[in-house]
Amino acid sequence: MSAPGLAWANSSSISSPWPAHGGQAETLLAHFGLPADHPVEDFSANLNPLGPPAWVRGWLTKQLDGLERYPAPDYATARQAIAAHHQLQPDQVLLTNGGAEAIFLAAALHAGKHAAIVTPSFGEYARACRAHRLTVSEIALRPPHFTLEVDALMAGLDGIEVLFLCRPNNPTATLIESSAMEALLERTVPMGCHVVVDEAFVDMAGDSTQQASLAPLLARYPHVMLLHSMTKFYTLPGLRLGYLLGSEATIQTAAIHQPPWSVNHLAAELVAPLLADKAFANATSQWLTSERPAMEQALTQLGLDVVPSHACFFLIRPGIEQRRSEITSDALFEGLLRHGVLVRHTHNFSGLSGEWLRIALRDAPANQRLISVLRKVLNDCVR
Repeated sequence: MSAPGLAWANSSSISSPWPAHGGQAETLLAHFGLPADHPVEDFSANLNPLGPPAWVRGWLTKQLDGLERYPAPDYATARQAIAAHHQLQPDQVLLTNGGAEAIFLAAALHAGKHAAIVTPSFGEYARACRAHRLTVSEIALRPPHFTLEVDALMAGLDGIEVLFLCRPNNPTATLIESSAMEALLERTVPMGCHVVVDEAFVDMAGDSTQQASLAPLLARYPHVMLLHSMTKFYTLPGLRLGYLLGSEATIQTAAIHQPPWSVNHLAAELVAPLLADKAFANATSQWLTSERPAMEQALTQLGLDVVPSHACFFLIRPGIEQRRSEITSDALFEGLLRHGVLVRHTHNFSGLSGEWLRIALRDAPANQRLISVLRKVLNDCVR
């Protein structure tokens, strides 16, 4: 029997003609018979619209001479900067080739074991588990609120050796508060269940203690691993830069599974100056404080179901009255694309089956354009 608020199922791969990630306009334009040069504004990729910081391009150019040398194998400067940022020791930090490599390393540490993944969530957790022969069960959060209740979760963790969850979660943008996570970690200690928490979007969750990174808890809970991506916050998807935080023993073991020189010179050298750019972090915080509530209100006023967001994106679907008028998310997706707006479908998020859309939060003018196009498409759907 399922625990309250959760549904349990065996994980299986989802075959779908839809792209597995955002930002793949060419494939979708072809799918809908639109020309390759059809103008598209991208709201499908969850990136900070303020970045990359203005100084990054010039800084990278000055570092090109370093391409003639191998990176330092221990990436000491980058690890020291990350450790200082989280008030940890450098031996608790492993630099990775983007957040994706951190996910695969976390799975490698538990090869052949039994994992649970809180879904709907980022598909790379399941892919990494399959690659390392983990048996996977899904813990499915129920719409429309997608709330994770610790008691309900714990009721189904018997036999689970590693739990993967995303905080804030992608694609729902929901966030389990730090106090609830601490309760979860306390209760998983005697079970021998390791917990992998993807914090790729935690820097855009908010400023309160309840929304902050779980890094301070690592001293008390060595069975926890935290995965970070610098791609999202600094808008550097092409550079591939992330890291894994954990106990010294965890980091030492993870490093054994990592290929040598996994992170390139430019990415590694960029870590310290990125983390030192407090002005960019403050500007991002101001943008989120202004635009996120405004966007939530605008989307709700259109009659859509909107999951309250703790990240830089929203999960939406047609509201109950719109669904009664047979307006579907697929119809909205196609209508938006034909009007030059690309959003993220959810056909390959387990449990969503394409019934929702994920839209990225951007700057004020872009957000206003999105709302205008959404209003037009919704009106067209009811004619």
